[in-house]
Amino acid sequence: MSLHQFNNYKSGILAWWPIILGVLTLYIPTFYGLANGIWTNEEQAHGPIILILSIWLIFRKWKTMIEESDDQSTSVLGWLVLIVALIFYVVGSSQQILILEIGSFILALTAILLIKRGYAALKIMWFPLFFLLFMIPLPGSVVSFFTMPMKMAVSYVAENILFWANYPIARNGVILQIGQYQLLVADACAGLQTLLTLEALGLFYLNLINHTSVFRNVTLAILIIPISFTANVIRVIVLTLITYHYGDAAGQGFLHGFAGMVLFISALVLILGVDGLLQYFARVQPVNVIHPVRNV
Repeated sequence: MSLHQFNNYKSGILAWWPIILGVLTLYIPTFYGLANGIWTNEEQAHGPIILILSIWLIFRKWKTMIEESDDQSTSVLGWLVLIVALIFYVVGSSQQILILEIGSFILALTAILLIKRGYAALKIMWFPLFFLLFMIPLPGSVVSFFTMPMKMAVSYVAENILFWANYPIARNGVILQIGQYQLLVADACAGLQTLLTLEALGLFYLNLINHTSVFRNVTLAILIIPISFTANVIRVIVLTLITYHYGDAAGQGFLHGFAGMVLFISALVLILGVDGLLQYFARVQPVNVIHPVRNV
């Protein structure tokens, strides 16, 4: 980096501090309420993780943004987006509509980038902003509509695997009966929010690895859906086996202590394994060589 670029980079950082302080002043109450509200629920516990990872991604791309955007401000569109963000914030915070309140945070960041650095900065920072969308809680009606069939499918697969392994298990809807114990497959075990959390984990992995192969990226992104389903099945099977072998108290202790860890470790291992297979198939694919035609 030349001295001129370093001075521009340094002055750019200093110019952003008032904006950062303004954003913090506006949204600290929002995130404080989330930390003492829905983020304490198991289904929304991924919220602070998404926020921290997004901030880390922003700082990771910050230097590139400062060097490549070159103050190409798009102030008109930026101010329009900022006005919409402030309207969303006022309505969302006053009426306790989290979709609008959290969504206004993403829009505000988008507007600031457009006003300060223009489209080039937004192009560089698009993924951290997109990643923040996974922090927004979906409406309860939408979650309920998709969660029940997912719970039924996870329960069905878990029952059949354990039955194939000669365990005394039966199922009634989303209730598993193993031995003398009954287990209810809850929303946190196989819900839509869990699927979205694991999808976010997979997309973060793809962005971090940054494969050059479009086929590999798209295929892995699509396969994250069955991967998350498999991870949920593993979680339910592990919980069921712990309850069957060690009692209900051990199962409840595992549910509140290590169930989420098993879910994410299983998903991460599956993602790495599938990515390795995709790398192998990409390497062994034949390359068509076109030989030049010689004039005789």
